[in-house]
Amino acid sequence: MAHASGKYADFEGLRERAVALRRQGLSLRQIRAELKIYNNDILNQLVKGEPPPAWTKRPRAKDDLREKARELRRQGWTYDRIQVELGCSKSSISLWVRDLPKPERRDPAEQAKLAAQKRWEHELAVRDEERQRTKRAAAQEIGELSARDLFMAGVALYWAEGAKDKPYARREDVLFVNSDPGVIRLYLAWLDLLGVERDRLRYRVMIHSTADIGGAERFWANAVGVEASTFQKTTIKKHNPKTVRKNVGEDYRGCLVIRVSRGAELYRRIEGWWYGIVGAVPPGDHSNRT
Repeated sequence: MAHASGKYADFEGLRERAVALRRQGLSLRQIRAELKIYNNDILNQLVKGEPPPAWTKRPRAKDDLREKARELRRQGWTYDRIQVELGCSKSSISLWVRDLPKPERRDPAEQAKLAAQKRWEHELAVRDEERQRTKRAAAQEIGELSARDLFMAGVALYWAEGAKDKPYARREDVLFVNSDPGVIRLYLAWLDLLGVERDRLRYRVMIHSTADIGGAERFWANAVGVEASTFQKTTIKKHNPKTVRKNVGEDYRGCLVIRVSRGAELYRRIEGWWYGIVGAVPPGDHSNRT
């Protein structure tokens, strides 16, 4: 042999060693390093006839795409629709599904409707991504929340969502109701900032009779970090069959009612803080309004 000279004169001896290494599960690169064989032609001759170990075989990246394309073709999808759905070339699709029967030709009006639907779905996805991008950017603008930030946010939040005293109904109670766990979390953090002890808080769930009442009680108890057994009796709202409610499903957990016991003095301070904020707002400049 032309190569059986010099460094590789003992070709058969090298082959025996190479074959033994191959059968131990070594790759060509590992055999090259072990035997110091840097000539690829000779290395391939040394292991000729020996299959590579399974771990060196690369998975076929397009196998999943191929199976998905065949599944869609069986459902009657055209090459164009499969291409849009999977993002692969028509030539690959043709190769993968050529043994399957062609789908029946659709009515042009139906094809146009499907194409329009696909474009609209794409447009909705683009809009949703833009929506989420704006929300993420806005969230980052907030940064760290100072004690004063939390104080002002809590006052405004209570005045928007909490119970208020009326001249015709004197109720100086600190009573807050909301269905958003994030709002509840902020409200509790605000009470902590004000020095309101947690043992002064009384919790109660308010929910429609058709909902999972036990599940809602457990959810809110976990949200505020107490045992559900400490909750006051749940208020059940009767369902009006003439009303079409949208707050239904597994995610509907009603509202959590939080009352601060012995809260009259705190309520007066909250009301004072709120009107202090309102009074501090500078008057608007109406000179340029028409």
